[in-house]
Amino acid sequence: MNRNNQKHERNLPQRKSIRLKGYDYSQPGLYFITIVTQNRKKLFGKIKNGKMILNNAGKMIEKLYYELENKYRNVKCREKIVMPNHFHCIIEIVESPAIVRADLRVCPNTGEHIGSPLQAMVQWFKTMTTNEYIRGVKNNRWQRFNKKLWQRNYWEHIIRDENEYMRISEYIINNPAKWEYDKLNDDRNIVMEPRAN
Repeated sequence: MNRNNQKHERNLPQRKSIRLKGYDYSQPGLYFITIVTQNRKKLFGKIKNGKMILNNAGKMIEKLYYELENKYRNVKCREKIVMPNHFHCIIEIVESPAIVRADLRVCPNTGEHIGSPLQAMVQWFKTMTTNEYIRGVKNNRWQRFNKKLWQRNYWEHIIRDENEYMRISEYIINNPAKWEYDKLNDDRNIVMEPRAN
């Protein structure tokens, strides 16, 4: 490696994992997920009178969220909200007697994904929504995005009890009404990745 490459490597930002070390994200439980568009670009609709008005891209995001239940047998889609530039949801991973608790990602006979960890589910969702959004840009003149639809990472929180579930559910439902004060509505907050310069 030459000196210039070494210098470049030192200047690269070090990505820190935001996953909980050692936690098994395939185990049953409730998970609060937030996914943010690249550069927090507002692509999915607008807030009017405290309500989220979805455009066609926003409706597509909502539809593909519920497709997680068809893709993964051990998933239930709970509360969700598509916001202009981000998506909040609660995913429940349920124990299924048909699932062998092993590091198996695909059932050999059916090719069906079972017992997949949370990260795989989020990645599938991001990939599918990106593909559909690209189709929307080509066929329906949806607003273009620069290189990536979503930020590379996502934020997740393990919901530990009923009170926390109720509080987070309420936060999701009331998110549009509080858009004016939302940290993702302007430049005040770096959530997972900095804005591009």
